[in-house]
Amino acid sequence: MTVNMASLPHQITFDCADAYTLAQFWSQVFERPLHDDDHPGDPMALIPFEAGPGVLFIGVPEGKTVKNRLHLDLMPTDRTRDEEVERLMAAGGRIHEDHRRDDGTGWVTMLDPEGNEFCVERSQAERAG
Repeated sequence: MTVNMASLPHQITFDCADAYTLAQFWSQVFERPLHDDDHPGDPMALIPFEAGPGVLFIGVPEGKTVKNRLHLDLMPTDRTRDEEVERLMAAGGRIHEDHRRDDGTGWVTMLDPEGNEFCVERSQAERAG
């Protein structure tokens, strides 16, 4: 019997102006520390995870000019969607588009400090309720 092996994602990579600074924001989002070798001014910074791909930030000279073709959808684990949006705003994110509905469904599209889009969905507890 032949077993085929597929490729697995190793890193999710963000091109950015300041790798260390943007990684610090996302470190707060994920509540995970940066790699021990990362320091201010480094051209790359990594948020490693015990399981699954890490999130890598690489400094590039050109700025972001258009909407992301790929973005992250975040689901809070121990907060409501609205509490998570408030926490991420306090960390430096900002609301881009608000798709919350009166019945509690919907999501919020946010921007990180360099303008990369990401969405905050309802938590599993909110979906079950």
